[in-house]
Amino acid sequence: MTFTLLPAVDVADGQAVRLVQGAAGTETSYGDPLEAALAWQRAGAEWIHLVDLDAAFGRGSNRDLLADVVRRLDVRVELSGGIRDDDSLKAALATGCHRVNLGTAALENPEWADRVVAEHGEQVAVGLDVRITEEGHRLAARGWTRDGGDLWEVLARLDAAGCRRYVVTDVSKDGTLQGPNTELLREVCARTEAPVVASGGVSSVDDLRALAELAPLGVEGSIVGKALYAGNFTLEEALAAVS
Repeated sequence: MTFTLLPAVDVADGQAVRLVQGAAGTETSYGDPLEAALAWQRAGAEWIHLVDLDAAFGRGSNRDLLADVVRRLDVRVELSGGIRDDDSLKAALATGCHRVNLGTAALENPEWADRVVAEHGEQVAVGLDVRITEEGHRLAARGWTRDGGDLWEVLARLDAAGCRRYVVTDVSKDGTLQGPNTELLREVCARTEAPVVASGGVSSVDDLRALAELAPLGVEGSIVGKALYAGNFTLEEALAAVS
């Protein structure tokens, strides 16, 4: 299995930003989202992970801006943030993105989400944002502000509905540059046949190599965000490390 890197472009109030542990109010701005995405494309990215944070937090939308970014890129785009009903799903798919990533809706509206993953197949991934607590593996919803249920119960339900792909994030790692949770990824891969995209915590090319070593288990790629923006390594270096 090849290993794919998806540089992230998270958009809030029209700007490319990064968060710490997904928390609203922790944004660091990195300028124009289109320029950020084009820079990753020029550096060799085959995918961009494009997120509407305002829609995810329920505080607005960057729908038109993100649609323009998708149109002007020559690479595949995974579009995420605030896709919770037929209208927002239709708008997201109409941008021409290669797939969408469902988050909160997969937890709060299970009947709708199960129908969507069954109908749209490879065009839909489901984000599983995990908090590991004393009570077990809990999912985070609504911009990581609410509990979304037990990870393993939700995973079993989505598998039964035919979900084709999961984007798995350890919330405690996201935006912290503390390294990915490879044990969580191993556990998820052991419980599903669907491929998994890792997200959160990558700080070095060694982290990416460690994730790429999980490819035989089902980890097909990784979203990379803050480490790239912080200059810990270049995308060219990252791509070379996992090729």
